[in-house]
Amino acid sequence: MGLDPKKDQALIEKIGLNEYKELLDAANAEKLDTNARYEKYAAAQAWLTENAMVLPIYSKGGVPSITKVTPFSGARSSIGIKGDSNFFKYQKLQDKTVTTADYEKAYKNWLKEKEESNKKAQEELAKHVK
Repeated sequence: MGLDPKKDQALIEKIGLNEYKELLDAANAEKLDTNARYEKYAAAQAWLTENAMVLPIYSKGGVPSITKVTPFSGARSSIGIKGDSNFFKYQKLQDKTVTTADYEKAYKNWLKEKEESNKKAQEELAKHVK
């Protein structure tokens, strides 16, 4: 999740991950009694299941995602292989996760660049076709 135990201790405690770590440490510390060790791991797993953060993977509309790929930095195409999500050429990564504000800013910039590019292409076409 990108949490640093040294820097993010307050957040770790707020969301309860310290409780999970205590359960794991207790299970790891049990060396002699296998059944007790499994029960402690089961308790840790139960805690994790009860407190898990869920990221939906399917939707009948927009699909939420988490990425560090700078929006609109890669090649785009409606046909061929360049529209494929596994085509990484030209993609740029940023240090932090893309926020909605980052995406919206990149989208506005992309629209502006697209308009300029289309205008230039139309002017060149008008010169070419007479």
